[in-house]
Amino acid sequence: MKAIGLMSGTSLDGVDVALLDTDGERIAAFGPSGYRPYHDNERALLRQALTDAAGLTVRAARPGVLAEAERIVTRAHVEAVAAFLRDNGLIAGEIDVVGFHGQTVLHRPDQRLTVQIGDGAALARATGIAVVHDFRAADVAAGGQGAPLVPVYHRALTRGVALAEPVAVINIGGVANVSYVDGDTLIACDVGPGNALLDDFMMRATGAPFDAGGRLAAQGHVDDAWLAAALDRPFFAKPPPKSLDRNDFAGLPPPGGAVADGAATLTMFTVEAIVRSTRLLPRPVRHWVIAGGGARNATMMRWLADRLEPAEVRRADDLSWSGDAIEAQAFAYLAVRSLHGLPLTYPATTGVAAPLTGGVLVRP
Repeated sequence: MKAIGLMSGTSLDGVDVALLDTDGERIAAFGPSGYRPYHDNERALLRQALTDAAGLTVRAARPGVLAEAERIVTRAHVEAVAAFLRDNGLIAGEIDVVGFHGQTVLHRPDQRLTVQIGDGAALARATGIAVVHDFRAADVAAGGQGAPLVPVYHRALTRGVALAEPVAVINIGGVANVSYVDGDTLIACDVGPGNALLDDFMMRATGAPFDAGGRLAAQGHVDDAWLAAALDRPFFAKPPPKSLDRNDFAGLPPPGGAVADGAATLTMFTVEAIVRSTRLLPRPVRHWVIAGGGARNATMMRWLADRLEPAEVRRADDLSWSGDAIEAQAFAYLAVRSLHGLPLTYPATTGVAAPLTGGVLVRP
């Protein structure tokens, strides 16, 4: 089946688009990928939506700017699909399904509550393609964490390359998560703040949305006392499965010192959170594969390589994977699995009691 996957992550940068040919188990072919950035005004509204969502107790409620944010998210995804089809000479009739993650604005699995805004039915009508959306709800309703969802796709990817196991795939987006693959063993969890704290710090301190290439962090000094206090939070000792909301660490005081020192400290926080996850895995990882925005941060990559020795650390792109498109590809893959009733989540990835499918299908 030919599936388009759409991902708008917690980094709030934009909409990733990817085409995948799959039966929901094997990957027959990788297609092209694309990107529709959020504009500054859209990103500002989504940041406000995160604030307005903090008090939600009902998934369907849309107080404050959430209703407008949902319209903007839906419109951005409609535009992303239309541009992707046009740019790649495709027509809607050639696509079997779209996997639509939506924009997460709240994730509190302990309250059996996860909220992703975006109107799947409207997307199906606008594109003329069947859409699978609302991927997390069934898992959370069944007592799972609802995240991470991509490990089953990471496992499919690792089976296509010759890497000695165990292999761990780390996605560093707004939140960082790990997928540990060792034969039939698949373990996953969120491990730390990813780029969220660093990006928010950069926006406040410099007006830039992120530390491009890690250049500012490379000039700074890590505040070891701040880092030790941050890593003392109970989350880091908790075994998987476990998950995070983007803003779970937002209450931490910002690091002191120069701006470069703050960037260095928050970059190392992400690195050390990943390092801490190694203590929770059954066997030492032999190969770490880094995807997401963090893979473009040269300072973060260098520090990860130093701290994870003797394991090998490489970017997803080094394996001919599309590091920026992996999560979009994953939701294409998950949409097909959903159509076939195959599991999306497992006891060792989200804590759900038994392997569970998910997603909601809507047709044009």
